[in-house]
Amino acid sequence: MSQRTGQLSLGAFLYPSGHHIAAWRHPEAQADGGTDLRFYTDLARAAEAAKFDLIFLADGVGTRGDNVEFLSRVAHNYQAQFEPITLLSALSVVTERIGLVATASTSFNEPYHIARKFASLDHLSSGRAGWNVVTTGNDHEARNFNRDDNLLHADRYARATEFVDVVAGLWDSWEDDAFVRDKSAGLYFERNKRHVLHHKGEHFQVRGPLNVSRPPQGHPVVVQAGSSEAGKELAARCGEVVFTAQQTLDEAVAFYADLKSRLARHGRTADDLKIMPGVFPVVGASETEAQEKFEQLQALIDPVVGLTLVSNLTGGFDLSAYPLDGPIPDLPETNGTKSRQRLVVDLARRENLTIRQLYQRVAGARGHWQLVGTATQIADQLEERFRHYGADGYNIMAPFLPGGLHDFIRLVLPELRRRGLFRTEYTGTTLRDHLGLKRPPHPATIAPQPPEAAAA
Repeated sequence: MSQRTGQLSLGAFLYPSGHHIAAWRHPEAQADGGTDLRFYTDLARAAEAAKFDLIFLADGVGTRGDNVEFLSRVAHNYQAQFEPITLLSALSVVTERIGLVATASTSFNEPYHIARKFASLDHLSSGRAGWNVVTTGNDHEARNFNRDDNLLHADRYARATEFVDVVAGLWDSWEDDAFVRDKSAGLYFERNKRHVLHHKGEHFQVRGPLNVSRPPQGHPVVVQAGSSEAGKELAARCGEVVFTAQQTLDEAVAFYADLKSRLARHGRTADDLKIMPGVFPVVGASETEAQEKFEQLQALIDPVVGLTLVSNLTGGFDLSAYPLDGPIPDLPETNGTKSRQRLVVDLARRENLTIRQLYQRVAGARGHWQLVGTATQIADQLEERFRHYGADGYNIMAPFLPGGLHDFIRLVLPELRRRGLFRTEYTGTTLRDHLGLKRPPHPATIAPQPPEAAAA
């Protein structure tokens, strides 16, 4: 296969204080950023000025654990941060072009709520909304929603598949031009352009219609973050952007080819889905400076935090009984995030890491791709993976905020632009425009296929 040409997509993944597990302790990080609107406003405006495709917000509906010693020493367990759709609604007012993507779980929401919220965000932002679909794999979140433990992995994905179908159906409750609002005729909408869903399935019973007009993008962009077998099938069926994690070029190329090959079974093409893995870049004017920046963060890792982090990433199994300077033990398969458990354990085995070395290795990116070097070195690696069909773009996970994002914008983006790999200006107004994704037509406007075409 020849190397690809074109430009890549970039998202700014905003975590309070930054992505390193000890980011909040960095002397230049804003430790209370998670509940400071001005902090997020400044970051969103900086990313928009740099012409990023989107900003991306993760979310959880619990503090993810009962280890108070761990929770008191880390800022990455959703303890003090805004609910993301509320936050993005505020940011839609202070930005004009950048996409706005938020995480919302299919495990502990109802389809009508999600359809309404993201349709509203798409209207508020004039077509810049995206929904990151996740299935929650954490028992601590389940206990906030009338359960003692989580749904089984397969059941979570079965629910998620139906959930996304219902949401898409609700977004199509009205045709694009249904609301005529003709004062002289006394006609607010055309009755034949209202479509009631009448969904009755295994997990949901939803009549509809949605009480929000069809979103400007037709559907907000659907982002999906699972890389297990079930996650890849869900992405192939309905995802338009996939947020994923691979450590090596070979792994990235294999994942990319596998996922893209699944699309045809669902009547889709390779261009209907963008693969944007997470990248944790520590960039310096020299290799020495970059390494010093990284070591400054590494020195802030508390051993309690490091050990608990590895326990969480490997499926929530308590590793405190094992020696820190010994290997990761054999672990049973988790009911939580299967793809992340497999990635982290494979990393430890491949590099022969002890538990201590493993938590030091994943403290920054937590399983995502970690790059430490100059702007040229980082651009080289981003370009290589893009050119070899290992990614369509990247979600940039700044080590600490705001400085880590500013470093990437100031140092790496000019190098990517010099190579023709990233835009210098927006050419569209919606998130679909930025990503090169088609706007879905309303089903009622699609001409029926003749029987022979449907059979083919």
